Amino acid sequence: MLELEAGIRRVTLALPLGIDHVHCYLLPGSDGGWTLVDTGLGLPNAGEQWAQTLGALGTPVGRIFITHFHPDHVGAAADVATLTGAPVHQGAEDYRQCLSTWGERRNEERMPAYLRAHGTPEPEVDSFLEEAAAFVRLIRFVRDPVLVGPGEQIDGWELLHLPGHADGHLALLHDGILVAGDTLLGTITPNVGLYPDSRPNPLADYLASLERIVELDPRLALPGHGDPIGDPAGRARELIDHHAHRVNQAAAALDGDPRSAYDVSLSLFPDPLSPTLRRFALAETRAHLEYLVDRDGAARLEQSGRVLYLAAP
Repeated sequence: MLELEAGIRRVTLALPLGIDHVHCYLLPGSDGGWTLVDTGLGLPNAGEQWAQTLGALGTPVGRIFITHFHPDHVGAAADVATLTGAPVHQGAEDYRQCLSTWGERRNEERMPAYLRAHGTPEPEVDSFLEEAAAFVRLIRFVRDPVLVGPGEQIDGWELLHLPGHADGHLALLHDGILVAGDTLLGTITPNVGLYPDSRPNPLADYLASLERIVELDPRLALPGHGDPIGDPAGRARELIDHHAHRVNQAAAALDGDPRSAYDVSLSLFPDPLSPTLRRFALAETRAHLEYLVDRDGAARLEQSGRVLYLAAP
């Protein structure tokens, strides 16, 4: 646990994923307690880790806030809620997606069908099924949280809807400090992917979110991974430029022959990747291709249950 400015404390938890850590934040509350932002992955020892961390605070956690439903942010929410007795606040849109991805609305056939439709080889589909069966046990979110939305406040922090990385992603802003979740990262680009339940154009959403950060011009951003960002607006501009370049790469990868998004992903992300990271690459490639389709820069067609893309006529 590291103390930052304005009395904010950052808790860093290890992850057994492609990225090796996640940050959660404790915001000093007006009532003398704390607002905990995100909870990490629901690893078997998550409750024990949080008990030790919270025991060192001296004052209680009064509320828990989830920026978005991804496993490393929501996975241990139930553990922490049980330890603290604090209510969990989560965006209404994000909670709906949480239920359909990890909860009782989950359709186990939806993601394999999506992978096959976009050209994923069958061994990698099998890899996903094995991984998903193990992974879902590491997500213990809270049912029926306090549903919140953009424009509301949690103990003086304004909620901002910054979609793209996740449809319902909410960030917190107060006194020039942006608790950014995964909307803004300093040294890597947040994954912006198109998945079965995603909004239709997540890249357009994300670019609008970055423009919003430029407009708001916070003086500091506290991200879910990596170091604090001292020039959030400048970093947002860098990410806008990055995605403009990636869109051009996607357009250049299309020629007269229809190509699957998986095939195009091999052009955009040519390095050897694990099946897990290749799925992220596929989802991000789809986001860029659909961005092109929406702007008449590419065409989408379906052939025998497969979705293919080609250069716009």
